Amino acid sequence: MKFTLDWLKTHLDTDATLAEIEVGLTAIGLEVEGIDDPARHLGGFVVGHILEAEKHPDADKLKLCKVDSGNGILQVVCGAPNARAGLKVILAQPGTFIPITGDVLKKGKVRGVESQGMMCSWRELKLGEDHEGIAELDVSVAVGASLLDIMSFDPMIEISVTPNRVDCLGVRGIARDLAAFGLGNLKPLKVEPVPGSFKSPIGVRLEFSPETANACPLFAGRLIRGVRNGDSPQWLRDRLTAIGLRPISALVDITNLFAYDLCRPLHVFDAAKVKGDIRARLARDGETLAGLNGKTYTLDAGMTVIADENGPEALAGILGGEHSGCTGATTEVFLEAAYFDPVRTAATGRKLDILSDARFRFERGVDPAFVVPSMELATRMILDLCGGEASEAVIAGTEPDWQKSIVLRPNRVAELGGVEVSVQRMETILNDLGCAVAEHADGLLVNPPSWRGDIAAEHDLVEEVIRINGYDNIPAVPMPRPPMPKPVLTAGQRRAGWVRRQLATRGLVETVTWSFLPEAHAKMFGGGAPEMHLANPISSDLDVMRPSVLPNLVAASGRNADRGMKDLGLFELGPQFDGPEPGQQRLVAAGIRAGKARGRHWADPARAVDAFDAKADILSAVAAAGANPDSLQVAAEAPAWYHPGRSGTLKLGNKPVGFFGELHPGILGQLDVKGPVAGFELFLEALPAQKAKATRAKPLLKASALQPLDRDFAFTLDSGVAADAVVRAARNADKALITDVAVFDLYEGDKMPAGKKSLAITVTLQPTDKTLTDEEIEAVGTKIVSAVAKATGGELRG
Repeated sequence: MKFTLDWLKTHLDTDATLAEIEVGLTAIGLEVEGIDDPARHLGGFVVGHILEAEKHPDADKLKLCKVDSGNGILQVVCGAPNARAGLKVILAQPGTFIPITGDVLKKGKVRGVESQGMMCSWRELKLGEDHEGIAELDVSVAVGASLLDIMSFDPMIEISVTPNRVDCLGVRGIARDLAAFGLGNLKPLKVEPVPGSFKSPIGVRLEFSPETANACPLFAGRLIRGVRNGDSPQWLRDRLTAIGLRPISALVDITNLFAYDLCRPLHVFDAAKVKGDIRARLARDGETLAGLNGKTYTLDAGMTVIADENGPEALAGILGGEHSGCTGATTEVFLEAAYFDPVRTAATGRKLDILSDARFRFERGVDPAFVVPSMELATRMILDLCGGEASEAVIAGTEPDWQKSIVLRPNRVAELGGVEVSVQRMETILNDLGCAVAEHADGLLVNPPSWRGDIAAEHDLVEEVIRINGYDNIPAVPMPRPPMPKPVLTAGQRRAGWVRRQLATRGLVETVTWSFLPEAHAKMFGGGAPEMHLANPISSDLDVMRPSVLPNLVAASGRNADRGMKDLGLFELGPQFDGPEPGQQRLVAAGIRAGKARGRHWADPARAVDAFDAKADILSAVAAAGANPDSLQVAAEAPAWYHPGRSGTLKLGNKPVGFFGELHPGILGQLDVKGPVAGFELFLEALPAQKAKATRAKPLLKASALQPLDRDFAFTLDSGVAADAVVRAARNADKALITDVAVFDLYEGDKMPAGKKSLAITVTLQPTDKTLTDEEIEAVGTKIVSAVAKATGGELRG
């Protein structure tokens, strides 16, 4: 919302400075976005007097002028057609800031002749749009006088208005708030009915059913004949220009003024172009309207229009029609003032993509009791500026019911706002805001004014009292601090943080991708069901909720490969969607590695990523989450998007907690990504909850002073026996002594019987209290062989 200081003072009787008004506006919730004070940049300009204006020796359209600056004679090259001897001008000397360009003026040569200054137009000073010549000052002004001493400038103020404060979309509403705050007195608004000298030949009808009558409950208008629709007076043109509006004609400018001055949008029809009576009704499907903005709109039955016998002439509360628009030839005008339903107005504006000053106000709910008074005020201004003769007022409908009574309990101000305000001060504030206040058994009975539809309950009144009393008067009170702060993060959030840090430590780069993806990609990863399609996707190729995090990561790796980054690792912690119902969303830690795990080097050959890289990543994530990787079983099975034989599943009992392995080459081909790519998916919520920590602290390091020792075992096994089963059986043979078991050899050659393989493991024994004897070592070895034989059927190779 924009307005000027002088404009504000037409409603506010105040001696407050611009700085005080700026502070006051922000203090009452009308945040100042900016102030454009022309005087800030015009201090260096002075009055100059052209003594001579001769033709430039090397340019036909330039003049070489001798200008008296009051402190000496300057030579100025000027191209303005009105530059002539004897003219008083606005002179900029070297070092002066030029508002239109933002540059500081310097001496320079124009066609070989030095120019020691600049004579300015109004546009160059940003004081108007006239730039056809230099500004001409009154001959009586003193040469050398500062421009600030001979002219007054009106600062323009711009504020931010919240959607509930439609009354402050008019200058009078802003003035009312400032007066209540104590920065002056609100001037009275005199509304004197204009007597009509004849009956209006144009009537008004409201053609709505009882169900749609709220579309336009009240419509007032009158015909004014004999008007002269010329240019507006200078004060009106200046006022509109200052806030960025282009003056058009007196009639149109008056309606624009009322929208910004009193928050009352109006409309004027050229009465000679209206056939029959004016009708407020709903549009008919397929009707069209050519708007004043040069566009044609197709209407539907949910939109309110102002029509005559020929059809729609305006979109109610939004936009006038081109056909009945006023021009310089208009001599008879029909003035409209009405109240339109905010919801229907907003819906129509959004559907047709029209944002006008009228819509901006009507959709927020303008003053329903100001319809007829605004018509009278506008009629008076039209008669004063355009002449003419007014008809009797034509009014259809009734004022909508806006009255309400609210009880304000004084103690609620302190309870809700944290500041003590006397009852007398509350009454004064509410009265100054336009409320009617009376005593009540529980406190104060308050009737909000018609222009404050946002005041609907007791807490709204509390807010108004606190706002006008001053937010700065609310005392700062420290919040109570418990002796021990409660944890902010849940156990699941902490676990996710640990996993995120661990994966980043392993060299993977965290990404955040969309939670949806193309249907074709979803179907590759077990998704794409109809119920998972988005009703309103942000893009046609992002139309399905993702059944897995992997496809988006793979696609990201492909985009990186296209830009030369072929070897990389990515991970993401986010949801995957198994179905549309509650509980069918899982938090997943997923990651991929693409390209080479180890680049070319003289000491070691290059190696592509494989399933074991993904397995190492997922096991490290399990450990970071606080679970024990050794408690999980590995099964040589995985979903169809993994490479068969090069993938696996981590299980806790029979429950899968994650998948890992190389991705299927066919899947990579469909995603247009070159392999190999290894990935993993860990379902964090499937991991067992972390056990509560013991009350007695355990030592961080349990180191033994004795040497560990290794023992190797080779077993003959059936080909189908998993190495993990052997490792797990050996580790559980003696948990006190065995600290590690690792596979170091696998043989399935022709020296083995059919269907058999040889698997060799190394077992690390760590004594803690004494050195092991040979007999004790042999006993542990016997336990290991027995445990493996029992678990797998394997035999120790001789």
